Amino acid sequence: MLGRRSASTDDELRRVFTENAGAVYAFLAYSVDPSTAEDLTSATFERVVRSWRRFDPTRASERTWILTIARNLLTDHYRRRGRTESTSLDEHPQLLDRLVDRSEAPDRRLSIEELKRWLAPLSPREQEIIALRYGADLEGVEIARMLDLTPANVHQILSRSLRRLRETATGPDADGQRQRSTGRSTGPSR
Repeated sequence: MLGRRSASTDDELRRVFTENAGAVYAFLAYSVDPSTAEDLTSATFERVVRSWRRFDPTRASERTWILTIARNLLTDHYRRRGRTESTSLDEHPQLLDRLVDRSEAPDRRLSIEELKRWLAPLSPREQEIIALRYGADLEGVEIARMLDLTPANVHQILSRSLRRLRETATGPDADGQRQRSTGRSTGPSR
């Protein structure tokens, strides 16, 4: 009976898949092409099914546990192929809406190519944290547990990354204009 699961376990796994597949795919799609993201999403849930009995809700939420599996598979994928793939944002133009404060730049829209250039200056760690926060929709505390960081460190990395992205999106002229009109600097003070 080792290979058989109960109907309630099957129902629970269906629920887990339904509730988390989108977040897993979105996280992976920030790093690899859509086809690879689909393959890695499938592999993630294959591992979830095989490992479900070992899941401990006192150690992490379901989503954090599942995304840790996805992250490990992504790391394995990069080890096998080398980190030569580029991020495919063609299917994720909503990233701009989630990262840029539209009240500051209501008419500014970026093309996919601009968005790719916009994310390029970020380190792999910053890109991963943004993918976990905005792709997988994890909270800072969950990201911190997953990456073995403090929540304050995750918040700092996100804030710094988003500030850099906003500066890239608005450009130095718009930022300089905002500083003059508000009378305050948005840069670090010493």
